[in-house]
Amino acid sequence: MISRLHGLLIEKQPPLLVIDVQGVGYEVFAPMSTFYNLPEVNTEVRLLTHLSVREDAHVLYGFLNESERGLFRDLIRVSGIGPKLALSILSSMELATFVQCVNSNDTTRLIRIPGVGKKMAERLVVEMRDRLKNWQTSNSTPESTTTIPIPKSLTQGLTSPVEDAISALVALGYKSSDATRWVRAVSEDGLSSEVLIRRALQAAL
Repeated sequence: MISRLHGLLIEKQPPLLVIDVQGVGYEVFAPMSTFYNLPEVNTEVRLLTHLSVREDAHVLYGFLNESERGLFRDLIRVSGIGPKLALSILSSMELATFVQCVNSNDTTRLIRIPGVGKKMAERLVVEMRDRLKNWQTSNSTPESTTTIPIPKSLTQGLTSPVEDAISALVALGYKSSDATRWVRAVSEDGLSSEVLIRRALQAAL
């Protein structure tokens, strides 16, 4: 079991990042709550990880703190939710917002997340409420993502920040037409992909 990684961040394109650990490149999928706080490429990074073992692949998921990883692990214990959908949930709204939705029985907002229908939203509220009480108690306020520093730019490449943001939302499960509309609606010159992604998600949800 791989519990954590410490190495050089050599690539990041939501939801995928690559970490070089002594010459070995690990592909890691991370939620946007982690991406917003990642350092620049070619900088050292430490991530807590969760290894998902499938018949056809071993997939690593990475998180900056135990709050994110703990909630991810609670989510995949809910019937019908796998790692990919859990990643989408953590990417679509901040941790504190998700907790608020569950505690206030806000299924209307939850069903806006790709892959979450009405029945799944109701199941999330029922099964996560008790787990979130423990989660809130065991994780201190400073580790939550209610306050996020100014995002840093993504890997510089041939694509534009708008194209990168749209691609990231599609990878997280949103329809291409919706992703394009949301990103272009909040697009301004000089904004990084991460800023565009966060603004688009806030507008969508």
